[in-house]
Amino acid sequence: MIKPVITNEMLNLIINIELKRKKLSKISLPVSYANKLRKNSRKMSSYASNKIEGNPLSFEQAEKVIDDPHQHLLRAEQEIRNYYLALGYLSKSITSKEAVSESMILTLQKKVVEGESKEKIGYRKSMPPGVLFAVYDSDTGNPDYIPPSFEDIPSLIQELIAYINQSNDHPLIKAAIIHYQLVTIHPFVDGNGRTARLLCDYYLDLSGFGFANLGSLEEYFNYNLDEYYSSLQMGLPALYYEGRNNPPHPEIWLSYFLRMFDLYSDKVIKLTNEGDLTWVRNGISNLKKKDKEFLRFILDRGIREVYPKKVSFELKKTNKTIINWCSVLVKVGFLVPRLAKKRILSYSLSELCLANSSELIKELK
Repeated sequence: MIKPVITNEMLNLIINIELKRKKLSKISLPVSYANKLRKNSRKMSSYASNKIEGNPLSFEQAEKVIDDPHQHLLRAEQEIRNYYLALGYLSKSITSKEAVSESMILTLQKKVVEGESKEKIGYRKSMPPGVLFAVYDSDTGNPDYIPPSFEDIPSLIQELIAYINQSNDHPLIKAAIIHYQLVTIHPFVDGNGRTARLLCDYYLDLSGFGFANLGSLEEYFNYNLDEYYSSLQMGLPALYYEGRNNPPHPEIWLSYFLRMFDLYSDKVIKLTNEGDLTWVRNGISNLKKKDKEFLRFILDRGIREVYPKKVSFELKKTNKTIINWCSVLVKVGFLVPRLAKKRILSYSLSELCLANSSELIKELK
């Protein structure tokens, strides 16, 4: 089991990521725009995670399989589809804050290898006499990695689950360790890397570091596969019991993971910023004339907090009318309701609205 060592570089990366997480939490994206980003991110994750494992499809081909699956899928197409559906399964699990469990890990692996032979589903079993289970180099035929004995898998998985649910390590460190440990335990005949990346994604989301699922962490692992694999291997011997069970320099993998996550979080912030102008125009196009006039009234007066009773008196409209207009502006992301004891007391301008108020006024003219 990895025993984390936190270097100054790692600490600085964690601080930077925390700052970007805080920045993102203040941005209120319109639901339609956020959902579009999430769908695109799932597609990219499905493509990239399978590309890491050697899937030959291009992103465009992968996207086509996801958007319009045909009846008889080739193996490469099935792999893409499986990953996308597994992400959908996890998005439902997160709504109930389901804890990571052995059952979840087994369900994920089963979804990843859907369509393969039954022998590939679940934990690997004993090999025939004289046959070594290992990850082999495709060029030389030599074993790159010899994972632990099948007999040790259940206890190692339980150790990992206990770590996930009991450790006080920072969530980013835990996510990195989850990824490393599951790949290193290598409990399955097939689907180990994909299952590990899915579980890592889920834990990040569960712990509040999913960055709203607006980007793809797998995309960054796929950028440089040599660095990804060398960071996982840490220069250790091929046999699990000769160092990979307790790596002497875990900071090699942990630093790599944090650097990739830092790039990923940058991309998410960039996506939200790049979408501002599109968001402004799309939001306004969905408003009726009276809604636009109400928004223009708010912006022209420099109002940051809308109190329906006060505004209704000024505009000589009913309180209900003002609330209805506010509700429309909430749906397109221009206003955010302020609650007290489950009641809406007022509506404030969203962060995106404040940041783009001048652009909004131009579009409303």
